Amino acid sequence: MNKSRILITALFIVAMLSCSTKEKRKSINVKNTLDTERTFETIELTKDFLKVEDLKSVGIQDGSTGKLLVTQTVDTDGDGEIDQLLFQPQLEANSEKTYVIVSALESEKPKSIEYCFSRFVPERTDDYTWENDKVAFRVYGPTAQKMVEDSIKGGTLSSGVDAWLKKVDYPIINKWYKKETETSGTYHEDDGEGLDNFHVGISRGVGGIAHKKGDQYYFSKNYTEYKTITTGPIRTSFYLNYEDWDADGNIVQESRVISLDFGSHFSKFTISLNGIDTISAGLTLHEKDGEVSGNNEKGWLSYWQPHGVSELGTAIIVAPSAFLGYEKYDVKTKDLSNAYAQLKIKERKVVYYAGFGWKEAGEIKNKQEWESYLNDFSEKINNPIIVTLQE
Repeated sequence: MNKSRILITALFIVAMLSCSTKEKRKSINVKNTLDTERTFETIELTKDFLKVEDLKSVGIQDGSTGKLLVTQTVDTDGDGEIDQLLFQPQLEANSEKTYVIVSALESEKPKSIEYCFSRFVPERTDDYTWENDKVAFRVYGPTAQKMVEDSIKGGTLSSGVDAWLKKVDYPIINKWYKKETETSGTYHEDDGEGLDNFHVGISRGVGGIAHKKGDQYYFSKNYTEYKTITTGPIRTSFYLNYEDWDADGNIVQESRVISLDFGSHFSKFTISLNGIDTISAGLTLHEKDGEVSGNNEKGWLSYWQPHGVSELGTAIIVAPSAFLGYEKYDVKTKDLSNAYAQLKIKERKVVYYAGFGWKEAGEIKNKQEWESYLNDFSEKINNPIIVTLQE
């Protein structure tokens, strides 16, 4: 065989191998069926869906530009194995897009700030705090509860959810706690990044739960256990457990998985409950000078209120099939007045979203814009992006 023939044969083999490799490359098609663009929704990919053995070396490549996307891997059950690969597609209204599944080392993947962060805070009693680029929250632990029960100053007895009003997109949790605990400053004053001037007390804050029996609401105390599941550029999530509590003769078992994704004003609450069939998620009414509104068809409850020198909207959003209505519960006892979304428990679980929009942050300026955001959010969670694997 002469050299020319050998060269032609070799090129043919290389070409065939290249075609074979391309044929084996997988891609996913993502489809938006709504009339609005979708930019901050998280796609969860699993090994079973992608038909791969390991998610650690999987990269997501934009089919049109060839660029690798920011991704995040998550071990959801703590067994040391990666269970999910997360990414956020960019989709125009009524459109679809192809993303290619490629092999990529961690060093090759694009880097991003850990916008979605949460942690246990022992330096401030035992808060558990979480944030993304839009909002921040916290809840209170057993040490803070015991301090109240033992009449020690500085404790907090509440299963309500506190809101930290930030107006910058970078992480502030560690910075604010350091300012509060190590300097003469305080996160109760705005130094340009926002502040904590949201009072919770024993109210439900932004999304705390309660069970109504007769004309009274019952709820748990502080969380007793926590576990951080993940932090990263796309999502933070964590687990909280609560001591069994008594709802007028009904002993309730409660635990929560809470997650917060990049770009969202809302945390997702997945609550596991035993002992009751319905639950209510609440929004504190504070000085009772705001407006309660709701939409049964869209499945949301809102409270828009004056707040300090600004205004603030808080809300609960749930799938309409689990939304049983809402109530403005106005009583004389301090912090017990809340707007409540009544929710149906299915298979011992309820899933809802709770969050806020602060006028001072500049994105949502009035009640109309807030309710428009709620309608848009509701439409998206009830019409998820369609994801299909192409082999």
